[in-house]
Amino acid sequence: MPATYRRYFEPFMGGGAFFFHLTPDSAVLNDRNPDLINVYRCVAWNVEGVIKRLVEHREAHCESYFYAMRNRWNDRKAKRSEVERAAAFIYLNKTCYNGLWRVNSKGMFNVPVGRYESPKVFDPKVLRSAAATLRQADLLTGHFAEACEAAGAGDFVYFDPPYHPVSSTAKFTSYTQGSFDEDDQRELAALARSLDKRNCSVMLSNSDTPFIRKLYKGFRLRTVDVARAINSNASKRGTVPELIITNQ
Repeated sequence: MPATYRRYFEPFMGGGAFFFHLTPDSAVLNDRNPDLINVYRCVAWNVEGVIKRLVEHREAHCESYFYAMRNRWNDRKAKRSEVERAAAFIYLNKTCYNGLWRVNSKGMFNVPVGRYESPKVFDPKVLRSAAATLRQADLLTGHFAEACEAAGAGDFVYFDPPYHPVSSTAKFTSYTQGSFDEDDQRELAALARSLDKRNCSVMLSNSDTPFIRKLYKGFRLRTVDVARAINSNASKRGTVPELIITNQ
């Protein structure tokens, strides 16, 4: 990553690990999952309200409560505040199987309950720290290209998109409705080249495949071994090669 930069942009925020590691003074964060962005907005501006509701979830947690909450989450007609929905999102994510957030083609969260005896659910100290960092950012939910419209010279843009599958049988049911196919990967690569021409610092993560290497020919490609803990086949959990792609 660049030694210095003006603003930080992350169009595929997801869990935001890199953002929270950097804690930039100014950031534009985006994700296509509106429920995830709602969590970040509520943590940023009403963290005590989120914590209060998470205490209630933690005290009530059991298998039957989890499935009742999952059914209520999937009932889009049920009325609840943004803070209530944010707390429910965190609760379900922290108590479901492997912490995996996945929805089906109808947008229904369908992960079963996890095998935890006493899940911690949340850490108030961590949430309050995250709130202070998130208040330095603009939080958007839209297309990844729209999230970069304001990026210019001196800005740092990091892309962590849905990865290109490493084989024809590799798949993952998305954590949002829809998919991210090869045309989307091509659009992203074109955007990266556009940002390079705008004198932005650009960095991407993706799988190490011939298709991705071809898309980013001319960029700097580094191979890294990354630990992966989630796989339906436990024997296949371990390190896998990925690419870090930069324009510098």
